[in-house]
Amino acid sequence: MPIIGTIASSTRQGLVTDTGSMFPISSFIVPSGGSAFVEFTNIPQTYTHLQIRVMTRSLRANTADAILWRFNSDSGSNYTLHSIYGDGSGTALADNAANLSYGYYFTTTGNSATANIYGVGIIDIYDYANTNKFKTARTIHGYDTNGAGQLIITSSLWRNKVNGISSIRFESQNAANISQYSSFALYGIKG
Repeated sequence: MPIIGTIASSTRQGLVTDTGSMFPISSFIVPSGGSAFVEFTNIPQTYTHLQIRVMTRSLRANTADAILWRFNSDSGSNYTLHSIYGDGSGTALADNAANLSYGYYFTTTGNSATANIYGVGIIDIYDYANTNKFKTARTIHGYDTNGAGQLIITSSLWRNKVNGISSIRFESQNAANISQYSSFALYGIKG
């Protein structure tokens, strides 16, 4: 797979090959001072699925925050979700909601959490360019702050059959900036 770490390790051995399945599209690292949002725009409609890998921290004055996403700037009540949550101390919850104005979220650390601890997650978006069906996303995300933290698995649905996903915007649920060094990497998946 042409993923940066794979290419770097295989180059040393002289074995660079392209399996033709996963391709980097764009990446972004938040600069000094943080950012109110991160957005991928002009996403090519030539792949079957998308994957986004994130490592984030929020400047919210709390130990945790949630980063929301929206497709194509749609802030209407067009999203549905299901989630399973665990925190490692016996708390386990399941939840669902309909008619949300965002495509759910992924959990991350806030500015009051242990320094230099970031939340991580992977978002898979299926059939993102298909204009004949609703778009489905699956996420696994969480963080650990040396003994405390959480893990959440979600699935969400964007109820739009008309448009393919051409932009994805991320922002804090609590209007805080996304912290410096947070990173977002977008990949396209063929077949």
